[in-house]
Amino acid sequence: MFWQQNLAQMWVDTEFPVSDDVADWEAAAEAERTSYKYVLAGLTGLDTLQGGEGMPLLAVHTGDERKRAVLTFMAAMEQIHAKSYSTIFTTLVPSDETRRLLSEWVPSQPQLTFKAEMISRHYRALLRPDPSRLDIYMACVASVFLESFLFYSGFYYPLYLTGQGRMTTSGEIIRKILLDESIHGVFVGMLAQELYAELTEMEREEAAERTETLLDELYRNELEYTALLYDEVGLTDDVVRYIEYNANKALNNLGLEPAFAPEPFSAIVLNGLDTGTKHHDFFSQKGDGYVMALNVEPIRDEDFIFEGRTEHSRLYG
Repeated sequence: MFWQQNLAQMWVDTEFPVSDDVADWEAAAEAERTSYKYVLAGLTGLDTLQGGEGMPLLAVHTGDERKRAVLTFMAAMEQIHAKSYSTIFTTLVPSDETRRLLSEWVPSQPQLTFKAEMISRHYRALLRPDPSRLDIYMACVASVFLESFLFYSGFYYPLYLTGQGRMTTSGEIIRKILLDESIHGVFVGMLAQELYAELTEMEREEAAERTETLLDELYRNELEYTALLYDEVGLTDDVVRYIEYNANKALNNLGLEPAFAPEPFSAIVLNGLDTGTKHHDFFSQKGDGYVMALNVEPIRDEDFIFEGRTEHSRLYG
């Protein structure tokens, strides 16, 4: 099921005409453009981590070949996500500024590097010759926190602008990424729950403690990161409510109880979480509700024999 769903959702960035957003970009205030650039740069760094370390290392330690295949497919999609942010960058932002953001700002931004290192630490525990089941479980937890929680401080702003009819093609790409990350979080969460069932009672107690500590450290860091991204555009408080909502989703994917009682956030962004089609124009090959046709059969003569044909012919000639 997960393989089919991933295949149905497959897409590439070149199918979306980002140049359509140039007019909106040029009309945006300087603070808006700055927030947008930081959002994309941060997402690029995290998706590169997930595609290069997270999914491949989880796949190595997954015994079921079918599940391993799904994880490697997801790893490829993470790289497409990273490439997609670059496509938006190269369309809207001068190349020298793009290089500065990706090669200087991303590796040096304290909150961004903190969460990348926290997640990567759990992934790299799997590089040991014989990692424990608890290590593999915690790598899954870290992956779900990244997919279902940490990405969303970045997703918020493109969804917010697209909901206002601005930067809609870039927002369409972000929604495609969001749809992928949603299923990634569910799938890895399922793997985590299977591993948890195999842990001893002592290991479960340690897993619960480590998971709670990881969530707390990531959440506190995310508050600082959110303020950096959104204070200038006046959206920080709403983004915090949004990330608390998604932290609860991450915990739910892991089969755990929610940690937050978040207040409602922007209805515009909530609408962006809906998995239905939000934007599609004549010039896009795929909208964000696109689903690839699977199991296609050739057309046969009998396909044109319909029930009630005589009645239809009588009424409409």
